[in-house]
Amino acid sequence: MGAGSAEGRMMKRILCIVLVLCLALPLCGCGGSRFSYGINIVEVLVEQDYSLAFRNNDPLYFYVTAALSVLAAEGRVDQLSIKWLGSPALNYDKQADALEKLIPPEPQDLIVGLDINAFPFSYLSNGEYWGLDVELAMAVCEKLGWTLRMHPIEKENVYIELSSGNIDVAWGGIALDPQDAAAGEYTQYGPYIHNDIVVATRNGSPVWNKMRMGGRKMCMPSTPEARAALDTDPRLIKRLGQITRLAGGTTECFEYLYAGKCDVVITDSTAVDYFNCH
Repeated sequence: MGAGSAEGRMMKRILCIVLVLCLALPLCGCGGSRFSYGINIVEVLVEQDYSLAFRNNDPLYFYVTAALSVLAAEGRVDQLSIKWLGSPALNYDKQADALEKLIPPEPQDLIVGLDINAFPFSYLSNGEYWGLDVELAMAVCEKLGWTLRMHPIEKENVYIELSSGNIDVAWGGIALDPQDAAAGEYTQYGPYIHNDIVVATRNGSPVWNKMRMGGRKMCMPSTPEARAALDTDPRLIKRLGQITRLAGGTTECFEYLYAGKCDVVITDSTAVDYFNCH
C-alpha cells in the first residue's frame, strides 16, 4: 500500500512536470520575448522582393551601399534582422573596408522614401517613423555622418519621387516594379529579402487551408496592394463571408484577429515572422 502510494505520487509529479513543460514551450518566442500567439500562413497570394532604388549615376548609391556592407560585416544587419524578424534574414554584401575605398563623405541630408504600410520594415508609430529599414537607415547615416530625413511615398511612384529629387533613395519595404527596374529608370540595389503577401490565421484555427474559408470573416489593410493581392484569387473572394478593410494597416488587422473579430487576415510573410517572435 505504502509502496503503491509512493509510486502513484511519483507518477503524478512526472505528469505535472510534463504538463508544465508543454505549457511553457509556446511561450518561448525568438530571443526569449513575450508570449507569441502563433500565426499560420494559409495561402500565398503574391510573391515579391524588397530592394532599394537610387537615381541613375548618383554617387549616393556608392556611399549608402558601402555603409550597408560595413554594417553587415560588423554584424549590425543581422542584429536588427533578428530583433525584428527572429532570424538573420537580410541579404546584404559584407565588406568591412568598403567605406575606406571611397572619398570621405561630406555631411549632408539623406532623404529616404518609404512605404509606411510596410510593417515591420517601415510604419508610423505614435506619429513617428519606425521599423527594421528605418533603424537600418539610421545606422547608415550614423556611419556616414549624415542626417536622416524620411518621406512617405507610394510604391508605384518610385521613379517620379527619385527623378523629381523628392527623395534620394526608395527604401522601406519597397517592392520595385520589375518593368521599371528592367527599363533602367533607376538603379536597383538588392533584393535584400523575399516577401509574400499571404492569407494568415491564428495557430489552432480550424482554417488550415483555403477550402475551409467558406463564410469566414477577413480583415485586410485598405491599401491598393492588399486589394490587388486579393483580386488574384477570385474564387477566394466568392468563398469568404464578410471582408473588412482597415485603415490602421497590418497592426490593426492583427488586433482584430487576436480579438476574434475576424478569422483570417491579408498580410505579409515578414509581418508573420514579426508576430511569431513578439
